[in-house]
Amino acid sequence: MQIVVIGAGVIGITTAWYLARDGHEVTVIEARKGVALETSFGNAGGVCPGFAGPWAAPGMPFKALKWMFRPAAPLKIRPSFSVAQWAWLLRFTANCTPARYAENKTRMQKVAHYSKAQLKALRDETGVEYDHGTGGVLQIFQTKDEADGGRRNAQVLSSLGIAHRLLSPQQACEVEAGLAQSSVELSGALQLTDDETGDCHLFCRALEKLCRTLGVKFRFDTRVTGLQTTGNRVSSIEILQNGTEQSTLEADAIVLATGPQMDLLRALKLNVPVYPVKGYSMTAEITNEDAAPRSSVMDEHSKVMITRLGSRIRAAGVAELAGFNTSMHEPVLSGIRERVEALFPGAADYASAQWWHGFRPMTADGPSQVKRSRYDNLFLNIGHGSNGWTQACGTGKMMADLVAGRPFDAALD
Repeated sequence: MQIVVIGAGVIGITTAWYLARDGHEVTVIEARKGVALETSFGNAGGVCPGFAGPWAAPGMPFKALKWMFRPAAPLKIRPSFSVAQWAWLLRFTANCTPARYAENKTRMQKVAHYSKAQLKALRDETGVEYDHGTGGVLQIFQTKDEADGGRRNAQVLSSLGIAHRLLSPQQACEVEAGLAQSSVELSGALQLTDDETGDCHLFCRALEKLCRTLGVKFRFDTRVTGLQTTGNRVSSIEILQNGTEQSTLEADAIVLATGPQMDLLRALKLNVPVYPVKGYSMTAEITNEDAAPRSSVMDEHSKVMITRLGSRIRAAGVAELAGFNTSMHEPVLSGIRERVEALFPGAADYASAQWWHGFRPMTADGPSQVKRSRYDNLFLNIGHGSNGWTQACGTGKMMADLVAGRPFDAALD
């Protein structure tokens, strides 16, 4: 079949790979000038199935209200008159029950672990390089309540058969020696030993080259301006290339992998509850190997994840609900930097750090949407939230199976 994938972030590029592996003629359309230049560009760098779970959790609405008045809070709601924002928040709140949380977390865990297996298989087959590391993720706790929460989380991980270790503060410093110089007093840690790290942007650039060897075509600087429908099918794709050249494409199937951009879906009156949740990251060159993280540290107190990517440190965090507001708020930036410097003092050139922000495509309940739309030849691979890098290979393979009419892998049952 001739298939068009709209979007060249990590979800779109992995989808294109698995479709091309099935022998389809694939064209990827991307509004930017290359792959992974938006949400997939500067994320935390963790492939972390052990952490996969919904943000809609019991107690989260109360925490969100409490954090509204903290300048550098982990979750920041900036209220607006947007109907989309309030509709999403109502759906989000409705999913913060123990039963809904358990159901959504189970679904996300299955997809995340399946995806990690697919990523490993792709890496073994192709040798793709992306500053990959297998040192696991260390979740650190500062308060007694955080450590108690870690022990409860460990019980859930045990029930799901996920490898982990509960550690004392001293043991945490043995895993990540740089923490021994930290000014933060720890109360304990939880290590997810099988989680991985890697630069999502580097991965996408490498996978683009591999896709081209399978005949995938890429049309960059090309915006899809509309999808025309006839009956229950999308009959044509209207595009604008280089800002001036208008033309029309036809395809047997279309896959939307547009991240937080929902304009095309709204134009077709397809209601998918995805909202753009802004996150920030800083990337700094390592100046002291001994003081830097060996793998990845998730700081439960600040919700900042600090990951080693080759010769760099990437620190990412904050969830800001303010639509597509592109402002870089100084209290947020200074809060992230101060926390990283407190945990890993002298590890990197923090003064010259590069800052970035992107918009996570969050569903209100947590799980991504990998499905056929009400139009027979229009498929959706969207809504991965903060787990896009973790879930990309899995949902890309799932989409290829869906297009081919194959049942999903038994591992997802």
